[in-house]
Amino acid sequence: MPVRTVLERGPKGKKAVAFAIDWPGWSRGAKAPDLALATLESYRRRYRPIALAAGMADEFDTAGPLDVIEDRIGTGSTDFWGISFSPSSFEQGQMDDTEIDRKINLLRASWAFFDSVAARVSAEMRKGPRGGGRDRDRIIRHTIRTESEDFAKRVGLRIPEGGALTPDGLVAHRESYVAAIRAYNGGEGRRMVSWTLPFLIRHSAFHVMDHAWEMEDKDLSAEAQA
Repeated sequence: MPVRTVLERGPKGKKAVAFAIDWPGWSRGAKAPDLALATLESYRRRYRPIALAAGMADEFDTAGPLDVIEDRIGTGSTDFWGISFSPSSFEQGQMDDTEIDRKINLLRASWAFFDSVAARVSAEMRKGPRGGGRDRDRIIRHTIRTESEDFAKRVGLRIPEGGALTPDGLVAHRESYVAAIRAYNGGEGRRMVSWTLPFLIRHSAFHVMDHAWEMEDKDLSAEAQA
């Protein structure tokens, strides 16, 4: 089966993003649609550990080429960040048990990958061309806090400020987040206005993977050893 792919263009055509609709977290942006698709394809091998950890390696390894099933216009944030900030037409309505279990497993695998990367990269990260950029611990804090204190609110989950920044707090948050996702899919809670649950899961996985890959790319461990 081909990889069902959505291409999302910014309203002003400044940037575009391509993402695999069935593989939450496998998403890449660029300055043009063809570059976004090429970049997404180039990250296939980097996403494979997620599929492997979720028990879906065979399915992932036998997947065919990218197949654009929707070409859509996103929001202004698509132009600014090169990130998808709205659900596609394939991310509407309630998910059945098979779909939600699959996506939660991939989200959990994304969390595990992020944690493993955070544990092995250098505390100091490679700086940008102008000397800017966050160190490892700031990236970790940003990633965890954005999910636990922003994304999770979409399904009615509230957490004290910084409540997920301890090891025990992070474990508790993730379990509560999964439970809230399942409850929301079952019809509980106030409905989201502009987001949908499949998009929330995809966006959560993307945010985790994007920063995990950022840490890998900026890791200075090899240079330190040399």
